[in-house]
Amino acid sequence: MARSLFIRTNIRTNQIKKLKEQGTIGFLQASLASICLALFLMPQAASAQTELDFNYFKNEVQPIFLAKREGNVRCVQCHNRTSNLRLQPLEDGQMFWTDEQSRSNFESASQLVLPGEDPLMSRFLTHPLSVDAGGDPFHGGGKHFHSQFDPEWQIMADWVAGATERRTPSGTVIRIVQTNAAGDNSTIIDPVTNEVVGQITDIEIPHGVVGSPDGSQIYITNEAMHSLDIVDSRTLRVKRRIHVSGRPNNVSVTSDGRKVYVAIMEMPGAIDVIDVEKMENVKTIATEGAIHNVYVTPDSRYAVGGSVHTSFISVIDTATDELAWTLEMSSGVRPMTFNTNPDGSTKNIFVQLSGFHGFAVVDFDKREEVTRVEHPAVPGEEAHFDGLQGAPAHGLGVSPDGKTLWSTSKVYSHAYIHSLPDLKEIGRVFVGQHPEWVTFTPDGSRAYIGAAGDHVTYSVDTATMKTIARIPVGQVPKRLATVQMAVD
Repeated sequence: MARSLFIRTNIRTNQIKKLKEQGTIGFLQASLASICLALFLMPQAASAQTELDFNYFKNEVQPIFLAKREGNVRCVQCHNRTSNLRLQPLEDGQMFWTDEQSRSNFESASQLVLPGEDPLMSRFLTHPLSVDAGGDPFHGGGKHFHSQFDPEWQIMADWVAGATERRTPSGTVIRIVQTNAAGDNSTIIDPVTNEVVGQITDIEIPHGVVGSPDGSQIYITNEAMHSLDIVDSRTLRVKRRIHVSGRPNNVSVTSDGRKVYVAIMEMPGAIDVIDVEKMENVKTIATEGAIHNVYVTPDSRYAVGGSVHTSFISVIDTATDELAWTLEMSSGVRPMTFNTNPDGSTKNIFVQLSGFHGFAVVDFDKREEVTRVEHPAVPGEEAHFDGLQGAPAHGLGVSPDGKTLWSTSKVYSHAYIHSLPDLKEIGRVFVGQHPEWVTFTPDGSRAYIGAAGDHVTYSVDTATMKTIARIPVGQVPKRLATVQMAVD
């Protein structure tokens, strides 16, 4: 696979710049000199030997034209009118180009590159690049990339070099992604340092979040646009928006990364199935009521959705994507989590319910509720009932070793920790106003909980059950997830 050299000191560029700066030649002479030098030093038939790949352009380069970069308009806003790079206009509600439109965009962009050549010889690459980084003096759409190390610029340069797929990442890192329910961004936290290391922007009212198993993508449901937004882990830009059948809430992914399930919080109720390879919504599965949360079981055999409206749990067989069974609970179904049998199959569903300060336990094989645990008052802690939205308890998580169950209380601002399988309370920890969601680092050493009322994420040492950091994030942080993220 051909690869571009991003910071190559090029004799052609340097010599011509020197001549211009010395005033030795005029602009026209400089241009002619540049052409002569380029021809003299050009590898024989480089352009003819390097083919531009359409699929790479469609799936990797085109999303850059739709991305919102701070301080810039989207490329598509200007380039669908009078411009050398002419992009096909998107109709109202259209989230991505059709294959036919993509082909037209490909042909237009191809006219502005020299395939296989030094990237600084292609106007497609130099026009949006900062002058200090080797770009053109002026671009009517502004400068979008301030370095040749910018991951989006590198994606485009790799296409010009003949790439057919993304370069192999140098590795992956563990991150906590905190969605901010009253904002247009999601915050990325490094669990080693408990510091904010990035932001995912341009997703208004982000709801659920989950990462792909290979670390290449992050999936966030977009309530404002009724879409599943696929975020490139290396650029942190939305690379595709997939329209879903209604207002989306939580989201989950199979262990092989092939399918994403999206909860649809509209009656009569549904769970949408997204084919990751095709980047298409391939099926809408009818459920018993509007679905607030959906989770893929630890063995990936089932997707389990819960309805606040009808109080039903709907269980879907992921092999057939058909409804397998349902169970009606006593009130609306809120967050859920699972523990497993020794063979990895699902043993119990732990369920928080509307109006209940605690959780219920559903035996997965028996398909029935077997017990409930109610959280007691916390001595000395004032009870809060404002803004509960019908959910006094709204956050559940089983630790990675399967030995503890964590349940958050919005009434008493604490997480209650229970041992498994006996469900004995073994500790409590204060986690701020309106704690909403729980996730763990893969080694189980830390738990992270979004405190919606304090606009912070709590980091808790699971061994000592003590808070070790309060991390400022965005507005009303609720859902969060532990993800792998690929890095260049």
